[in-house]
Amino acid sequence: MPTPILVTGAAGRVGAVGRTVSELLLKQGKTVRAMVRMEDERAQALRDRGAEVVVGDLLDLDAMHRAIAGCETLYFGMSVSEAYLAATVNAAVVAKHHGVKAFINMSQMTVSQMSITETTASPQHKLHWLAEQALNWSGLPLVHVRPTVFLEGFFLLLTSDSVRESNQIRLPLGDGKTSPIAVEDVARVIAVLLANPQPHLGKIYHLTGPQSENMHFFAQEYSKALGRTISYQEIPVGPWRDGLLERGLPVHLVTHLATMADLHRAGRYDRMSDDVLTLTRQGPLSVREFVKRHTAAFTASAQAAVGSSEARIHHTLASSEVPA
Repeated sequence: MPTPILVTGAAGRVGAVGRTVSELLLKQGKTVRAMVRMEDERAQALRDRGAEVVVGDLLDLDAMHRAIAGCETLYFGMSVSEAYLAATVNAAVVAKHHGVKAFINMSQMTVSQMSITETTASPQHKLHWLAEQALNWSGLPLVHVRPTVFLEGFFLLLTSDSVRESNQIRLPLGDGKTSPIAVEDVARVIAVLLANPQPHLGKIYHLTGPQSENMHFFAQEYSKALGRTISYQEIPVGPWRDGLLERGLPVHLVTHLATMADLHRAGRYDRMSDDVLTLTRQGPLSVREFVKRHTAAFTASAQAAVGSSEARIHHTLASSEVPA
């Protein structure tokens, strides 16, 4: 039997790089071991597609042994969490013990702007930076993948309500440019790296969408995709942050999102890279294409179908990989 490729976070929702990677690898005929946090319909769906499913927590040492033993290649990704560094080190020490030959690490692009003397106001950013340091010290054969902001986060979950209800993108991102990327494009890169990791070991890849523009430009792209006029409305970050807390999102996650908003206003997301095209031979999805694919979420007649916004945002953002 071929050696399985381990994919963590394989049953995620929005921001579900692991789930999409699993599906891509299975379509290629690869043997996939999918690690999930709980036994549910998503885990069964992975089994139905042909994956071996391992249920366990990234912080559980025994679970990580069960997941990693027998695998030579693995993808590590985790949602925004105060336990992110501990989980990374837990995975790393077990991977080292079992002689893993390629450890593909989902990081985030802001790490490239950080150093031993400079971080950001987001504790999650600091954890990502420390996690990369720990992985580098481990001596594992690594590839760090650093995407910018996901389209599924700010551009879908955090704008769909206001676009649907008032034809406005209401976010505290100022006039700073940004280059959001879709989960599927990140997943395509990860799948390429997992299928043939050797040429990429020791490298760092930065992933962006095809455009770096401000939110007024992207409002025009929403308009073209939806066939109606959408405008960008800048809002203060303080009340926006308070609103996310009122919806029940964890303080750690909300602090991270608010810091991302601050960095957008400061122009820190004006980044571009050709790594998606170079690695996959296919360019990344544009904002216009992405919005067109998710028309229902931005359309008033579909409001009942998409469900409660508070429940949806809490359920997805709090359990998703939100890089940058």
